[in-house]
Amino acid sequence: MADDQTTAGEPRGAGRLAGWWRRAAYEDSSERHTLLLIGKSTLAATLAWLVSYDLMDATSPAFAPFSAVTIMYVTVYQSVVQSLRYVGAVTVGVAVQALLGFLAGPDLLTFVLVAVIALSISRLRVLGAQGPQVATAALFAFSTYVSTTDDSTRVSRLGQIVLLVLIGCAIGTAVNVAIAPPLRYRSAEHAVRVLARTLHDLTSDMHPALRDGTLDADTTARWRDRAARTGSLIEQARAGLDTAVESVRYNPRRLLPRHRGHLTFQGYASVLGALERTLYQLASMTRCLDQWHDEENEYVYQPFLVRYADFLEAVSKTALTLSTLDEATLPQQTERLDRLAGETEDRCREVVVEADARTLPLSDPGRPYGVLVVEATRLKEEVRYTCDTLSDWVRA
Repeated sequence: MADDQTTAGEPRGAGRLAGWWRRAAYEDSSERHTLLLIGKSTLAATLAWLVSYDLMDATSPAFAPFSAVTIMYVTVYQSVVQSLRYVGAVTVGVAVQALLGFLAGPDLLTFVLVAVIALSISRLRVLGAQGPQVATAALFAFSTYVSTTDDSTRVSRLGQIVLLVLIGCAIGTAVNVAIAPPLRYRSAEHAVRVLARTLHDLTSDMHPALRDGTLDADTTARWRDRAARTGSLIEQARAGLDTAVESVRYNPRRLLPRHRGHLTFQGYASVLGALERTLYQLASMTRCLDQWHDEENEYVYQPFLVRYADFLEAVSKTALTLSTLDEATLPQQTERLDRLAGETEDRCREVVVEADARTLPLSDPGRPYGVLVVEATRLKEEVRYTCDTLSDWVRA
């Protein structure tokens, strides 16, 4: 039992915690980014509290630090955009309450109208994720409104809410810009690696089975299921690329000499698009194989499957190289990728030649040969396009 509770003399929880802190020591780790975001949020909230409570002696000083933390996003671009939306949402919410409060008075019917109108406005798409803040601000403003009896005091306190939100957003954005604003260009590289690794894992599982002729229903169903589940990975990869692009906008670190080569992500975007199309084509291929389990007595197809296995093995080698993509060694990697693209083209030609030699019925929709040849041609073209894109990017 002692072994179940400890790992190398440490409790499991302590071991995981120690591992987390070790990973946080790496510059580009998610743990390091988490610590940085917590530290910047704490600093921004503290500064906002000092301004609102100590300097302004505000009635509701918590609005400022709350706002500073709310708009502390991973990228400077998102902090700026969400600050504008957040300030707009709060201003609209306070304005709705002020208008109805001064027109109808602080009674229950006014509260109902404020809630209905604010919640309706919060659904507007222009406010994005900050939409619910309209209703939140309106309800807090109503509470502030009914707690006072003098109209001038009410106006002052409602205006103070908007001012505190402005201060909090300004401090939060300033802290995010001034203190190690994140540049996530590595996210684009990671996105390519994830999809390439997925492509490699699936093709490296397929080509031995095709070569051996072991295409049972369970195997092809597993391939089809794995290919169908790549949609979520593609979305994650796209999100990683979008984060990388956003991290450059409004970021002062982009002006530093060592980051000037990372201002464009067109090369990564093109490669990512090619990998997406490749995975979709692979999904079509696995569906075709999964639907074909009838015994074939009319044609000799095993030599064709062997050639196809050779082709998929060449694709797998290319995907493996892409899964280790590193900007520091990209020139050397593009040379290897160019050779692999040539090998893939040769193996694809062999697939077509073998299909012709065996007079396989490529136009018969009840058999997989035609679809397999078409998808092989498309895969070959995407491999060549990917390699040429990276080569052009290196030369540029």
